Amino acid sequence: MSVTHDAPIQVRNSAATAQRPAVRGWPDIDNPAAWIVAVILLIMPLIANGFFLIEIFATTLILGTIALSLMFLAGYGGMVSLMQLTIAGFCAYMVAVFGVSGNANISLGWPWWLAVPMALTLATLFGTLGGALAVRTEGIYTIMITLAIGAAFYYFTNQNWAIFNGHTGINNVATPHFWDVDWRADIPFYYVVLAIAALCYFAVDYISRAPFGLALQGVRDNPRRMAALGFNVNAHRVAAYAVASFIAGLAGVLQVWNYRQISPGSVSVGACIDILIIAVVGGITRPVGPYIGALVFVLLRTFALDFLVKIGLDGNRFRLLIGLGFLAIVFWSSDGVIGLWQRWRRSHRLQPDPAGGGRRHG
Repeated sequence: MSVTHDAPIQVRNSAATAQRPAVRGWPDIDNPAAWIVAVILLIMPLIANGFFLIEIFATTLILGTIALSLMFLAGYGGMVSLMQLTIAGFCAYMVAVFGVSGNANISLGWPWWLAVPMALTLATLFGTLGGALAVRTEGIYTIMITLAIGAAFYYFTNQNWAIFNGHTGINNVATPHFWDVDWRADIPFYYVVLAIAALCYFAVDYISRAPFGLALQGVRDNPRRMAALGFNVNAHRVAAYAVASFIAGLAGVLQVWNYRQISPGSVSVGACIDILIIAVVGGITRPVGPYIGALVFVLLRTFALDFLVKIGLDGNRFRLLIGLGFLAIVFWSSDGVIGLWQRWRRSHRLQPDPAGGGRRHG
């Protein structure tokens, strides 16, 4: 049976009752905060220097896009995948292998407009095959299988010299240069990252309301009932992995262009878990959550070391602050920063009215 089905009414009735994530109108043009954030992101090159533009905001958008692929699987499909960074890293490696780099004995020298589509195709196929294995399990076993795939890829890249150049990786990867523009220069690259992150965000937001997204949420909530209605549960899940893999692959292309190199350290097991932390800290019920979590993570990773040194502690313990922040957010809100924000808004919308003694709406 195909992924789509000729009974969309039943899917809408089943999926619309899902409590997470909530179905909202699209696009959300009535939210002034969204417009403010959009304007700030557009004018960011005017108010931020090169360090903040690339190391903070561009890196946030890249990591947020990888975490967005995890949010799509976990939030809408109920599948927690720890191999999303692995897929992004695989795509980054393929860009370096098919494109131009300082390792001429490994790279094939293709132009970027051929290397990138090939890398995205292979990364999507890689993630889809991994998802086909993962959907045969549920819960903790899905997490373990995807983590095992990530760990296996990390050790393989470390030990393989013919394709991945071992632990040194592939350096001096060429970046696009056309229309007399160096697209890796700070401002052009920032807008490229912003555009791709926005496309991925709106794509996920749209898919969540499309028939496929509603059916996927129905599969998440009650797979037995969806199967009884005639839907192919595994096909929907594998298709979700394909979509998430393509999104992660796009972020992988940006990642290798950002650093101009890729090495096994970029796809380590610890880095894979960092993506899970980013998604959970931001919140896995809405597409904006991963970007919020990525901003928190990047700020802590960038400035926590200096903060620890100033107070007389070992700067190498910066991950301690990241861990404490993660525990604090999860302890106070199961839905991350988004949950804290929604709780704060509810508490201020419904407050006792000093004049009437009742409640007023904010």
